Amino acid sequence: MRGGPRGRGRTGGGRRGRPQGRGAGPALGRRAGRGRMSLKEPLPVAPHPAPDAPAEQPHRATAWAEARAAAVRAGTFARADRAPLGVPLARALGRVLAEPLVALTDLPPFDTSAMDGWAVAGPGPWTVREGLDVLAGQAPGAPTADGEAVRIATGARVPEGTTAVLRTEHSRTDRTAPGDAVLHALREVVTGQDIRPRGQECRSGDELLPAGTRVTPAVLGLAAAAGYDELPVPQRPLVEILVLGDELLTSGLPHEGLIRDALGPMLGPWLTALGADVLATRRIGDDAEELYAAVAGSAADLVLTTGGTAAGPVDHVHGVLHRAGATLLVDGVKVRPGHPMLLARLGAGPARPGHVRHLVGLPGNPLAAVSGLLTLAAPLLKALSDDRPLSDGRLLSHQPLSGERQQSDDRPLSDDRPPSDERNEPFAPPRMPVRDEVHGHPYDTRLVPVVRRGGRAVPLRYHGPAMLRGIAAADGLAVVPPGGARPGQELDILDLPWPTADGAASVQGACFT
Repeated sequence: MRGGPRGRGRTGGGRRGRPQGRGAGPALGRRAGRGRMSLKEPLPVAPHPAPDAPAEQPHRATAWAEARAAAVRAGTFARADRAPLGVPLARALGRVLAEPLVALTDLPPFDTSAMDGWAVAGPGPWTVREGLDVLAGQAPGAPTADGEAVRIATGARVPEGTTAVLRTEHSRTDRTAPGDAVLHALREVVTGQDIRPRGQECRSGDELLPAGTRVTPAVLGLAAAAGYDELPVPQRPLVEILVLGDELLTSGLPHEGLIRDALGPMLGPWLTALGADVLATRRIGDDAEELYAAVAGSAADLVLTTGGTAAGPVDHVHGVLHRAGATLLVDGVKVRPGHPMLLARLGAGPARPGHVRHLVGLPGNPLAAVSGLLTLAAPLLKALSDDRPLSDGRLLSHQPLSGERQQSDDRPLSDDRPPSDERNEPFAPPRMPVRDEVHGHPYDTRLVPVVRRGGRAVPLRYHGPAMLRGIAAADGLAVVPPGGARPGQELDILDLPWPTADGAASVQGACFT
């Protein structure tokens, strides 16, 4: 992406975030008057140092696994009381059921004919009632009396008094006089044959499918048959993207200190692939007032910013959060690239009192922004729209994760706090052995683009914080622990939210390490 002396600064979408090991910027902590926090509510980090704090005060970054767990807790907390959304059947394909699918009617709703033929009453032979054919979709006709038969079509409601349906190919009709006919059976007729009795498939009130079922074309058909015009599905999280920086171009080649915005075109489709509805991607200059107005007035569940989390003269994110009365949940993560990322809980938006909103501040470097997206935004969105059913059939709503340690105080996250069970499904990444040795950071987690080859993860080149070439060829990011990984060591692999095939990445371009 961008080179030069600001190669670690605002590149392809914004500025780098807050520098590691140094504190600066306005104070930001718990809001005044706030009491003890809910057991399930995410805990805030230690307050951001005030402007007059000593420069040597260390910045407290959060371990990568704990930062990811904090994002899950934030999404789970925000999910509380989010009512399901009724979506018309035509737009429900691919969604999941937020509630069990319960039959609104008996299926079939009345006794129907399973075959074209004759509705007969009593033992044969039968006198044919001419001109009274029973067709599907018609109101019920006159009852049939013993010894009578009427023509009937498949799916038609059988007349009252019918004891069986005789298939056309199993019958013979004899004319005895003009307008008179007698029907004979060529095979034995059993009471109830070829009649679909009312409620054969289900009775009204029966549970047809549990909550959490993926809506397939077959589910749409079943729902329609059971009386549904729309289906209850979890609300998609609403996201607004704020791309910060005066130096960004939306078209053409870089020139005179201006660079192309790489994050604006990338983040919207990526968030859509994660299951969010993107309200807008807005480009905002280095203007604190404009940024504050955008954050404070956003109706989104998640506001995503790019860059601006450092302590430079035009890095306004921390100051805007302080002014907005936000609570920092994660302020820096021990991960490379992307350590300046942050997660904050915002106050309710002006149009929805009680609405729990969050802000994820991504670093400005492109691959560092991807790191922040997968570390904080993706697990928060997954928890916010989680489709795991509860024991009573509803979907997960503000429930603690198994293995998550609950606390009743509001102590800040710290290095000595045991991380939550990040292996807890469905938030735990899959694992795969790495083919080659991967160099690690001495103290921080590394996220490295990889491709799958024969059941192993192969690291790719071009994994600097300002680069997108590696991630563009990748099908996942390997989570490399501090100190690195040896060949054959199993690592967590963060999947990318689009279909990939083992070995599908091109070998052209010399991307392999």
